[in-house]
Amino acid sequence: MNGLWAILLKEFAHIRREPSTLFFAFVVPVLQMTIFGYAIDTKIEHVSTVVLDLDGREESRRLIEALNNTRTYRVDALVSDDAAFERAIRSGRAKVGVRIPPDFSEQLLRSQRATVQVLIDGSNSNIATTALSTSHLLGLNLSLRRARLFAETAQLAVARDPAGAFALPIEMRPRLLYNPDLISARFFVPALVGIILQLVTLFLTSFAIVRERELGTLEQLFVTPVGRGGLLLGKLVPYAVLGFLESLIILLVMVFVFGVPIRGSIVTLLVMILLFLVTALGLGLLVSTVARTQLQAIQFAFIVMLPSILLSGFMFPRESMPLPIYLLTYAIPATHFLEILRGVILRGASIAELLPHILALAVCCVVILALSLLRFRKQLD
Repeated sequence: MNGLWAILLKEFAHIRREPSTLFFAFVVPVLQMTIFGYAIDTKIEHVSTVVLDLDGREESRRLIEALNNTRTYRVDALVSDDAAFERAIRSGRAKVGVRIPPDFSEQLLRSQRATVQVLIDGSNSNIATTALSTSHLLGLNLSLRRARLFAETAQLAVARDPAGAFALPIEMRPRLLYNPDLISARFFVPALVGIILQLVTLFLTSFAIVRERELGTLEQLFVTPVGRGGLLLGKLVPYAVLGFLESLIILLVMVFVFGVPIRGSIVTLLVMILLFLVTALGLGLLVSTVARTQLQAIQFAFIVMLPSILLSGFMFPRESMPLPIYLLTYAIPATHFLEILRGVILRGASIAELLPHILALAVCCVVILALSLLRFRKQLD
């Protein structure tokens, strides 16, 4: 460990002389969290809709009004012929097309089933799924409303509530926990803390060592009396400090900008952040032992980051993935860290409740550090 302090001072001086490093460490994460936090929203609303109303009477106008009131649909155009109707969907101006038949009102007045055609653009599966389920729900609600009026008029009902009014035979009472308003930021922003933390730490660490190799200064350090352990810690500790300060900043942004409170223990959260920081530093060190240039470091860093974003549960639920891919996600450190973040921040979970993920993250940390140190020693040799 001889010379550790000298390497630390050298690395901090190097960071201080490079404003771009500080900018990337402190400003870029805040910008990323702000942009992604506001931009990522899984709640689909105001889907562009075109309506071909061949009926034109009061019942069809009520249906169009009901479409707008769902907030899922937004009726942008009322067309008068099939050609314009099909052209609006085919051109992409409308994602949903609703065709109301000419005898729509008459069928309802005769107590017959009235059929409304709903054409949905399936090129975007998320929008299509939401539009499809909303159309079924809207038809059910409108049908129940008419059935209620009929039951009240005929004094007949399948079931009645305690007040004696018409009611459905079975009542389901769902209750949303932890995020009752279904605000997407409450789900994505805590996970952004982990993704941004890994992104910045991974790039800073891998670039720091690769840049030294490109400039030829890494070989100069090898001939100094600094031991291998001192050299390694001296290179990594400054970036660990930067990463921890960065995590505090983005946690403050999460709480005070996006209004996401930390329900669990802050001490537990900070300890888990430190554990993940060590893991991310190990990944950066591993990338630096493989890459010979900064361009290669960027390419390898993106290879590491893509699974962390796509397979960790940050954007897509892991449970819906094929079994081999689902099992593979357990080997990704970000998978366990995101579960820990969401557990502590959103649900107020304790260490005991998150122990499986904590142990898995610790195992990932040990394995990655062991591989990184082994590769780094070979590079030194």
